[in-house]
Amino acid sequence: MHTNQQFMNIRISLTLLVFLTASLVLPAQNKQVAVYSIGFYNLENLFDTIASPGVNDLEFTPNGAKKWNGQKYWKKIDNMSYAISKIARDYCPEGPALLGVSEVENRSVLEDLTKSASLRSVGYQIVHYDSPEARGVDVALLYNPSLFTLTSSKPYRFTLPGRPDWKSRDQLLVNGLLAGEPIHILVCHWPSRRSGEKSSRYLRIAAANLSKHIIDSLLTAEPKAKIVLMGDLNDDPYNESVKTVLNAKKRIEDVAPGGLYNTMWKWIDKGIGSLGYRGEWNLFDQIIISQGWLGSDRNTLKFWKSEVFNKDFLVQQDGPYKGYPWRTFSGDTFIEGYSDHFPTLIYLIKEAR
Repeated sequence: MHTNQQFMNIRISLTLLVFLTASLVLPAQNKQVAVYSIGFYNLENLFDTIASPGVNDLEFTPNGAKKWNGQKYWKKIDNMSYAISKIARDYCPEGPALLGVSEVENRSVLEDLTKSASLRSVGYQIVHYDSPEARGVDVALLYNPSLFTLTSSKPYRFTLPGRPDWKSRDQLLVNGLLAGEPIHILVCHWPSRRSGEKSSRYLRIAAANLSKHIIDSLLTAEPKAKIVLMGDLNDDPYNESVKTVLNAKKRIEDVAPGGLYNTMWKWIDKGIGSLGYRGEWNLFDQIIISQGWLGSDRNTLKFWKSEVFNKDFLVQQDGPYKGYPWRTFSGDTFIEGYSDHFPTLIYLIKEAR
């Protein structure tokens, strides 16, 4: 596992500015900057225990294959809320200002999550819409109202031409103010590789095209818009959907005006992923940002660095999944873990005044 020091890309001294953000001193500029964080977390099947009509969720009911009951559900809520309560705390005392999540069944489970003992003091608010996905899982955004002001939100339905029976998760666009600046957050969970990477590739390319359409519309209206695309893309940064369709660049210096930068690409190049499968790491949980976040002008919010939040308590310590994220189930056996994905996050900085 990697320490926080290995993630640092500049030398800093850390002091507390206020109870909600932290202040960093940049020695080369001798200026203080406030720090904010935006993250994403696949919560791995955060279902309630009640069968819902019209969706395939019987597996996560007391009589289903996983014997999903109240005891297991509340253990899952406690685990996930504890994990979220630790994200970004090294630099942001209140944690992420915004956290995109996926694999949540409904608003009710999000309310249980945000009202749990570990998160209650933050007061996270919820942006969520029910989508038509076959298992009934959705994406959502949690935000700290002390740091972020919501102005609008909209779900974008993901459909396939000629396939009216095909259903997937919506893509969620949230607009608001962070540190007094307008920003746009797009939360996604692109189609899985369940039928195989090659046979399902066209689905993720279609999802990427929808994401690109949403981003292009925002940039047409506001060429320097600060946009964050985050989500479980079920592809790595170098796959066609991300590298070609989104044209998200590996290096900041290659990002043209109106272009996108993939903040997570460098980690998979270093062998660090957000999930593992058959002895290999993938980095499906990506955070991609528009060119407006880049640059050295600290008078406005700017990208500082990214992180895969792979702390030891989230890691399976033994068994067939040793070294991977400590998941909730091994097959149908409840192993009391967190998620089969690590959270990912970015830090933003702005000159403090």
